[in-house]
Amino acid sequence: MSTTNWKADPLEWGNGPQTFEVFLEPTCPYSVKAFRKLDGLLSHAGHDRLTVKIRLQSQPWHMFSGVIVRAILAASTLEGGKESARKVLAAVGDHREEFEFAHHAGGPNMDATPNGIIRRIEDYSGIRVSEAFAIPDLDREVKWHAKYARQNGIHVSPTFIVNGLVQPDLGSGDEIEVWARKLGS
Repeated sequence: MSTTNWKADPLEWGNGPQTFEVFLEPTCPYSVKAFRKLDGLLSHAGHDRLTVKIRLQSQPWHMFSGVIVRAILAASTLEGGKESARKVLAAVGDHREEFEFAHHAGGPNMDATPNGIIRRIEDYSGIRVSEAFAIPDLDREVKWHAKYARQNGIHVSPTFIVNGLVQPDLGSGDEIEVWARKLGS
């Protein structure tokens, strides 16, 4: 039996009783759009009234999704925890074409490797994730995100849960005020 001496910092911000969970795939343009609104939602609703939780939703048609999700979770184990993970997520979103395949099946990334993707993540984010990426049982955290999504019937990103209930009428194109109204803010 191996001893685990690492901890993934939960990707949660705010400390309020209202909960807004968002399931994101890091290279999905709609997830990136939703991610960029989360700070605004938290400011609008109030850090003491809302807790925002990011759940990572790896999707196989985004070809490097698994590598990128693992890199984000690896970053959450480093100094800075969830803020390091947020920087990686933001860097991927800001340069998403460098992490995605053209039409999900071609383009320059056909020659990319997982190590190359990790180097890009490190270069863009400034977070050195390669050592943490190799944590042998980091897949435990990756699997938790996948299992949690499945248990809640989540199959695509972005998907939103407000106070424990899936909100199929919410989308990344909604204004922050629409999301806040769902929270009663």
